[in-house]
Amino acid sequence: MASSDGFNPEPEFTHGRAARTAILYCNLGTPDEPTAPAVRRYLAQFLGDRRVVEIPRIVWLPLLYGVILPLRAGKSAAKYASIWEPEGSPLRIWTEKQAKLLQGWLAVRGHDVPVRFAMRYGQPSIASRLDALKAEGATRILILQAYPQYAGSTTASVIDAVSQWTQTTRNVPELRFVNRYHDDRGYLQALAQRVERHWQTNGTGHLLMSFHGVPERTLHLGDPYHCECLKTARLLGEWLRLEPSQYTVTFQSRFGKAKWLEPYTEPTLQALAAKGVDRVDVICPGFTSDCLETLEEIAMEGRDAFLAAGGKTFHYVSCLNDDPAWIAALGGIAEKHMAGWPTKVPADTAALARSREAAMLRGAAR
Repeated sequence: MASSDGFNPEPEFTHGRAARTAILYCNLGTPDEPTAPAVRRYLAQFLGDRRVVEIPRIVWLPLLYGVILPLRAGKSAAKYASIWEPEGSPLRIWTEKQAKLLQGWLAVRGHDVPVRFAMRYGQPSIASRLDALKAEGATRILILQAYPQYAGSTTASVIDAVSQWTQTTRNVPELRFVNRYHDDRGYLQALAQRVERHWQTNGTGHLLMSFHGVPERTLHLGDPYHCECLKTARLLGEWLRLEPSQYTVTFQSRFGKAKWLEPYTEPTLQALAAKGVDRVDVICPGFTSDCLETLEEIAMEGRDAFLAAGGKTFHYVSCLNDDPAWIAALGGIAEKHMAGWPTKVPADTAALARSREAAMLRGAAR
């Protein structure tokens, strides 16, 4: 709770404490449970963000609270329930696991860097995690996001949340932000290997790369998201040695009546089937963790649309999730952006971490 001066209480100061680096790994968020009240709370926070819906508040908020939330919460809750795991939301499960694996990967490389995960909407919040990292002694924090492509509605919104936290923090840590890695070699290699393993097991189909959509007007206002999605798709196609005719790029999750980035995913799936494309393999390169938009919108609704339009075979290629190549790519991105900050552990501690990791790998191979 903020004090009378408007600032949150600072952790107790300790003289001589060494500078410490930490990472906050941020994803979009998820409801706490697949129920209408929980989804309503989550959507109110998400759709109430000025970065997400750029409509004047005087017009948007009455519509949001009077029409959209009452009508949408129950329907969305049913969709969440269809993909919910016993441990909870898939997005939270994978995001938390990625953070833990990233910390382990960095430890093996000799870095003493705590990695925590946070959600832009829902729990755990960015502010609460930053408070906790400060309490642990972090003096330098890298804000690493789960979004490979920069968008004002995602990347910049996380920066907004961090900025809001700094406004009530007296002793602000040094901060760095990873804004994009859409053309990072490790990220692209992890995606390509994901597709190649799928094709080795299931054969090859027409590859459809579906990215989350945003209103088209954001492109004309200077948002680089569309261009970065197309670059990711082009580079992934080159990595897989595909001709342009062998893959298609689309945008999903359209909301409202405004024109969004095209082509739209579901109509494209229907058009491909109508043109005689019997099989499609769909991957969502902009999502690093499986979630509602991949597991329900693509793997369920997209499949139904393609098959109903005459398609024969539909395959969804899962997100990177806990893929070792992806964790290594994420680690490489983190290392590059932490350059010059104190991260190393004593040599004997690093050697012990490496030996433990080797023992774990030997055990897993048996």
